[in-house]
Amino acid sequence: MKPASFIAADESGIAQAADRIQSGGVIVYPTETVYGLGADPFNPSAFNRIFALKGREAEKGLILLIQKRQDLEALAAEVPVAAETLMEAFWPGPLTLVFAASPGLPEHLLGPTPTIALRMSDATIANALVRHVGGPITSTSANLSGRSPARSAQDAADVLGDRVDLILDGGTAPDPRPSTLVDVSVRHPRILRPGRIAETDINRILTLESD
Repeated sequence: MKPASFIAADESGIAQAADRIQSGGVIVYPTETVYGLGADPFNPSAFNRIFALKGREAEKGLILLIQKRQDLEALAAEVPVAAETLMEAFWPGPLTLVFAASPGLPEHLLGPTPTIALRMSDATIANALVRHVGGPITSTSANLSGRSPARSAQDAADVLGDRVDLILDGGTAPDPRPSTLVDVSVRHPRILRPGRIAETDINRILTLESD
């Protein structure tokens, strides 16, 4: 197979990338952190293909990007007050929230517990891609599991080559740190993964909410 095509992240390129996702493909695209792998999360074949090409453990879930808060209605069983507070402070942006999953979601979307990880990005290209697709897309770093994430289209191509269908080139990613991952499915929210948003800022917002 020939290496995946590099496509400029302009309106035409974003539309092509969205079409590829809608047809069951897996693409690389830039986010506000690093480059990610995008696919239709409701397509089991495309979803599982990401695990295969990354060498990622099957029991680990994937983060989904959404376009607007209203998208939570179909994905999250409930939106706790703490989650509302964090979204008000940090969405759109590099904060991923883990919610109790809405009943009836496909099992492959869920991690070892019935939860789902969601983020609303503040990256123009990622937002435009989600809008063109018309629904959530996957957002996991474009790399082999355990390796450094791709900060550019070339980084992704060097590692993934012809194993993806298209690479949306948006220049060098601004920050190699991942999104901060916070579990709001439990009574007392907890940080599962440090990232762009500091733990002190998360705790400060949650403390203000509880006062």
